Amino acid sequence: MSAEAVVTVRLVRSFQHRNFKPVVLHGVQLDQSVQDFMSLVRHDIATRAELPPPFRTFAYDTMKIIHQAHGAKTNELVMSLDDDEKLLLHEDQTLRAAGIANETEVAFFRKEDYGLYKANPQSAW
Repeated sequence: MSAEAVVTVRLVRSFQHRNFKPVVLHGVQLDQSVQDFMSLVRHDIATRAELPPPFRTFAYDTMKIIHQAHGAKTNELVMSLDDDEKLLLHEDQTLRAAGIANETEVAFFRKEDYGLYKANPQSAW
């Protein structure tokens, strides 16, 4: 089993407005902690010129698995609101222990925003 993977991180700024951007990261070390990976992603996106400034400076603090290679995809446009116990990543786990493998897609968002959206999942246009 390889220690490196390609992981797509979906940066979610707004659930209501379906405002998100995917960022593909290559050579992700699966044995690093989720906390270290979040720091790496924050640093990476801060320097990506192709991302609009609001995405580079947003206060992301939580990750959740959206999709794994060869698995079923959700019908939700931003991400599924189900299975938080299983799919939310805990900062003290390694990526591998959290279920991250090659070609996994994760959402990176602000937990407070997710809680508000989950309580009232309405989209705004």
